[in-house]
Order: sequence, then structure tokens, then C-alpha cells
Amino acid sequence: MKESTVTLRTTSPHLPLQAVLFDMDGTLVDTERLWWEAVEQVADGLGRRLTGADQPEVLGRPVEYTAAWLGGITGAGAGEIAAELHQEFAHRVRTGIVPRPGALRLLGELVREGVPTALVTASPRAVADTVLAALGAEHFAVSVTADDTERTKPAPDPYLAACRALGVDPAACVAVEDTETGVASAEAAGCAVLAVPSLAPIDSVPGRTVLTSLEEVTPARLRAMVAPRELRVMSWNLWYGGTKVDDHREKQLKVIAETGADVVGLQETYGTSAQELAEALGWHHHRAGENLGVISRYPITARHGDPDVGFYGGTGVRVRLDGGQEVDVWSAHLDYTPYGPYEARFDGLPAAELIAHEGVRLEQMREILRRITESATEAVPVVLVGDFNAPSHLDWPDVEWPVTRAAEEAGLRDSYREAHPDPVRQPGHTWSPIHVEHEDGSGRPEPQDRIDFVLHRGLTVLDSRALVTGTPRPWPEVAGNDWPSDHAAVVTTFAV
Repeated sequence: MKESTVTLRTTSPHLPLQAVLFDMDGTLVDTERLWWEAVEQVADGLGRRLTGADQPEVLGRPVEYTAAWLGGITGAGAGEIAAELHQEFAHRVRTGIVPRPGALRLLGELVREGVPTALVTASPRAVADTVLAALGAEHFAVSVTADDTERTKPAPDPYLAACRALGVDPAACVAVEDTETGVASAEAAGCAVLAVPSLAPIDSVPGRTVLTSLEEVTPARLRAMVAPRELRVMSWNLWYGGTKVDDHREKQLKVIAETGADVVGLQETYGTSAQELAEALGWHHHRAGENLGVISRYPITARHGDPDVGFYGGTGVRVRLDGGQEVDVWSAHLDYTPYGPYEARFDGLPAAELIAHEGVRLEQMREILRRITESATEAVPVVLVGDFNAPSHLDWPDVEWPVTRAAEEAGLRDSYREAHPDPVRQPGHTWSPIHVEHEDGSGRPEPQDRIDFVLHRGLTVLDSRALVTGTPRPWPEVAGNDWPSDHAAVVTTFAV
């Protein structure tokens, strides 16, 4: 296979945080409670007692919407209800406004650091101006109210109007919201969203950060939400822990450091390799059985799978990245025999027989996929790396190799083939950089193939490559090689 050059990791330029756009009610001030109390009182007067089931019709909604809703279920006039709601709410705002914990501190820090802010609310201008006076209007460059756009939340119009007034790109802004209605508005506008729920819970999904309080929020954390964050994941079969090569541990550490890998899924760890590598790097580690491990520069928050897994199987961890995003990373090693490329090249077996002989590996993959499903949550992306000892159906036009097909059907995408779709131009072979001829002494060329993978669900591939450092000498003269394995590694860089 071709030699691959290793370069030191560089930091991508960050998209600057251009503005922070704050919802008002329930986010910066505790008016969500005041609004709910106002609607409760008006509804009581109309003979309707509100319950928690009514929250979607009240929280985050403009006065006109809630008035029309109450009118529809009580028969009263919507205009009269709206006027009464305005009166009740305005009275409560003037007498009972309370900033949310951390709000004034965060606004002050953003002003000091020169980050523009906007107030974006579904409340009318009269109420917003009262709140601005209480918070300090100097904290805000722009304010957008229900009076300023034709449509209000959950439509994107208010956030788009604020971005136009500030002259900023919505994708470079963070919107801070406390209701599903506001979150929908901000996400529809293209903003990154920080949700700090007040009364009703908000689900955490990919691309959305959910915290319990503004006290947890800093300008740095908001900047991280619009910065292009990268995660570099490596799959590496260490080959008996690397023990076939002199000074293998130092060589392994050099490769990991130079690739800039953040998380490495290991196979053939020879028992203690994961722990030893992690300790030398100052990283976190997980070991399962005698063969599998994961090391990570990021904290490991959970461990998945059977800790006593046998030589073949899979193990996983959940890691927490800077900024709080979590990712599940699994490492797998599947049985090596029978080996399909040998049966195809040496024995001439047809596709149907090749597929039929994949039964053991297919069951191992299905078990790993089952465990991934058991431990997965919707908001957490998944990466599955490993030595599958089987080719990919994406590489062989005439063989539907079932192991990789099963992973694909489970929603896992092949990062290398995403980055390099043409298997002829860029085969990405990982077996084997040291085996040129078959080990049986027959002189037959060793079939080269791609049997090591970095699969994923929920991430974006920026780059992927098969990696070998130096020019390894062929087997058996391998002790002095710089590359301490018989497999190439696979390194994929994801945008998170």
C-alpha cells in the first residue's frame, strides 16, 4: 500500500461568535411565571381552570394567540381577552420582575467582551421596554418584539429580524431560549440554540445545548457553540500489542501524538496496552477483556458492553467533549477465519459461498449492533471502529459482504467511503502493509483489502485516511519497523 504521511494536528480557524440573542420571558427574567399567573387569573374569570396540559397554548405564545385560544374554548371575545391579559401581565411585570439566576452577570460579561446582544421576545413593545429598563437597556444593541414582525415565534421572523438589524449571520449567533416555541423559532432561523427550560422541559437533540441555568453559561461556552469543533477518531489493531516490533510502545505513542487523534479504538491490546498508552499520554482509558480497549483525551462518562468480552466482540465508551457534547465510541474485533479475500482469490469461491461463510462474523456484528442500540440515546452520536476481518460491500461490486451491510442497515455510515467514494482510485487498504506475499511460502501475492473501519451515525466527515508511517519492511523482517503493526490504521476527522 502507499505510504501515508503523518502531519501534526492543526487547529481550524473558529467561526467567531457574532451575537447572542436572548429571549426575554422565562429566560432573562422570571416573567414566564408572571405570564402564566396572568393567564390563569383571566381564564378563571372566564370559568376555565388551567392545568399543565394547557402550557403549550400559553408559554412562549404571544398575547393574541393565547387570547384567541381562550376565546375559542370559552366563547368570550378574543379582543377583550387580549386587553385583559395585557393589563394583568403588565401589572405583574411592574411589581414582580425578577432576573433569572446568572442573567445580569452573563449580560455584563458579554458587554465587556464586545459581543453584541439582542432581546427577541414574543411580548409586546410596552412590556419589553419595562423589562429593558429593569435589566439595563445598555446591555442590548437591538430589541425585537411582537410588534416588530408580521409573524412571531415559532416562526423564524423575530430572530431573522434581529440578525438583520445587527448585520450578523444567524449561523454565527447563539439564541438563548426557555420554551419549545422559542427554540423552534431560533432553530428555524439557523441559529445555534442554548435552551434553559423554565417551566416545561426541553429535549436535548443533536445541535442543541440544554442547561439548567444561565449560571452555567460563560461567553467562552457560547463561543464554543458556533466554533467548528472537530473530533479525530482512530482505529488501530496493535498486533499482539505491538510486541513484534522493537520499542513498540514509544512508536505507538509517537504515531498517536503526530496524528492528533482524540479517541483511539484499539484491538489486540495484549491485555495492558490501553492502560499503558493512556497513562503515558495523560488520557482516559477503558479495557474490556484481553483484546479490546479505548483511549481518549476526553473524559469517559460511561462504559458500554460486556467488560469480560472474549477475544472477539465489541466494547464502547461515552466521552464528553469540550462544551458538553457526548459521543459514544465503540471498538470491535471480529473473527479472522474463514477469510473472504483468501477464499475469493485463492479458492475462487463464488459470491454466494463467500457470503454464506460470513455467518460467524455477521452474528458478532449483530451482537455489537444490539449492544450499541441498548446504550444509545438520540442526542449522542455513535462511532464504531475496528478490525472486522471482512471487506466492505462498498468496495466489491460483485459481493454484498454482509458484515458491513448489517452496520449500514443499522444506520452507520462508512467514513472512509464518504471521504473517498471511488474504491478503485482510493482503495484505502488496511491489510496489510507488511505482508506482500502470503505467509504459506507459496509466493502468491497477499490479497490487499480494506478490513479496518471507522463507521459513524450523527456526525459529519471532514477527512478520513488509511495510515502507515515510514516504509515498513515486509514480514518477517519487521522488528526494526517504525510502524509497529501488521494493519494500517484508519483516522477520521469529524465535525461535531
